[in-house]
Amino acid sequence: MNEDTVPEEPGRTEPQKPDGPAPSGDPGRPDGPAPSGDPAGQDMGARHARHLGGGAQPAAASGVASDDPSGVASGNPSGNPSGPDDGGTSAQRLGRQALAWGKEILTIIVIAVVLSFLIKTFLFRAFYIPSGSMENTLRIDDRIFVNLLVPKPVAIERGDVVVFKDTQGWLGATGEAPSNWVTDVGTFIGLVPDSSQQHLVKRVIGLPGDKVACCDNAGKLTINGHAITEPYLYPGAAPSDSPFDWTVPEGHLWVMGDHRNNSQDSRYHQAANGTGFVPIDSVEGRALVIAWPLSHWGILGNHPDVFTDVPAPKSASVSSPAHAPAGQ
Repeated sequence: MNEDTVPEEPGRTEPQKPDGPAPSGDPGRPDGPAPSGDPAGQDMGARHARHLGGGAQPAAASGVASDDPSGVASGNPSGNPSGPDDGGTSAQRLGRQALAWGKEILTIIVIAVVLSFLIKTFLFRAFYIPSGSMENTLRIDDRIFVNLLVPKPVAIERGDVVVFKDTQGWLGATGEAPSNWVTDVGTFIGLVPDSSQQHLVKRVIGLPGDKVACCDNAGKLTINGHAITEPYLYPGAAPSDSPFDWTVPEGHLWVMGDHRNNSQDSRYHQAANGTGFVPIDSVEGRALVIAWPLSHWGILGNHPDVFTDVPAPKSASVSSPAHAPAGQ
């Protein structure tokens, strides 16, 4: 027997190899899934599937909740289990908006009050008209705005309607006008017209040094010898029912109401006790606008055409001999 020859085992034969490439999968296993009715084939298919997948478990689908407490696997990258931050509940958002609106409204009110106070202090001030001495130019209960820049730095001119403090005692003893803290505060900051009874409103007729007289042969008032025609007088009213002839002293004014028959002005008080001349320092300002009622709204003019031809006074400081010192 040849030593290099291996004797065959009795009954064992070498398996025959197919001519083509071996089919993928488990050798010796028929292609396709095992019949469902063969338990052995199903077990072999399951082991084959685990062999091919490396034992890995299927990955969770995107957006599907998982046991990860971070919330990342559930599609919430913020990690907040309650979801994205939406600014709180609707009540909380509404509260924050209301607070913001409240701050804006309060800011606007404060600015308005400050501006009103500054305007009232330096530019304009509101007054109301309690009497008919300036009809029909001003009527009872009219509300007017007064320009506080007159008489300084803007000079007073003839024809100006001015509001002045009663430093001469024209009004006599008057009771306190009824008021409350609301109206007092409103008056202080300029939102409510001044209801004080210690102010008067008249039209300026004579400036310092002017000689004012009434009436000439035509029944007209004269200034420095020049007769004027007054279109602002109350219908049917004469320039003056009583004669007068005065020279306005330095630092004072001669004022008269437009309703001459119903006005106790410079004429009356000069004749009564020598207090008819109004100190320029007591002038609060020039009435500029009728603000209320709207039916009587308008700009108050000073009728410069009436006084255009009035000559300059010959003397700016000499008063009539019969004149008593102002304020006495």
